[in-house]
Amino acid sequence: MLEFKVLGALEVLNKGRHCTPTPPKVLRVLAVLLLRANRVVPIETLIEELWGDAPARTAVTTTQTYIYQLRKLIDRQCADAADELLVTKWPGYLLRVPEGCLDSDLFDRLVAQGRRHLDEGRPEEASETLREALGLWTDAPLANVPQGRILAAHTQALQEQRLRATELRIQADRQLGRHLELIGELRELVTEYPFNEWFHGQLITALNHAGRRSDALRAYQSIRSTLHNELGLEPSKQLQRLQHEVLTDGHREAS
Repeated sequence: MLEFKVLGALEVLNKGRHCTPTPPKVLRVLAVLLLRANRVVPIETLIEELWGDAPARTAVTTTQTYIYQLRKLIDRQCADAADELLVTKWPGYLLRVPEGCLDSDLFDRLVAQGRRHLDEGRPEEASETLREALGLWTDAPLANVPQGRILAAHTQALQEQRLRATELRIQADRQLGRHLELIGELRELVTEYPFNEWFHGQLITALNHAGRRSDALRAYQSIRSTLHNELGLEPSKQLQRLQHEVLTDGHREAS
């Protein structure tokens, strides 16, 4: 059974052996089919991904050639399969991917399970499950695939899902009192996402709970300066409340 990976470099594995196609445009066609696995992808969608607004005169036949090359590869690797995996189905093509063979599907299931654990008040199980989900990622999605509009939209959606899973895992770890352990990761996240006020808020909270109020206030001033200098904005009411809480905690301890 073939395994497909898209949460990083696109890879095709057959019993652990790499059999990923190498021609860039064949790889792009496979990427679109995988990100819409088990659904019909119109040939016009593939043409748009490959050529954008200026398709070649031979776009249809060239795309059919890429599909033929993919089908040969898949059929060669799955010679004993009962059903054909890549099929022609109006108005395009459908790639059948069995359950458990695509890493992004496994990621979605694990995140949904982690969210349920969190909603049910089981943060330990939520943290473990969400860490397992995030551990499937090895790089940016489709890191080795040139991307047109279609793939870029899909990969952006995957990145948003990864970000949301990270937020859920941080929530679970906070509920477990792992404030000190979160500080290093949160510092990396606010550097990578300088305008993400939620991550900044989590860093301020973690520093405050770890007894590092001065660092928490500096973290608040950092996001305040960034928002003011780059966007002409003030921090959200939630961040301002966090600053007030840090100051209030300090006054209580001093009195």
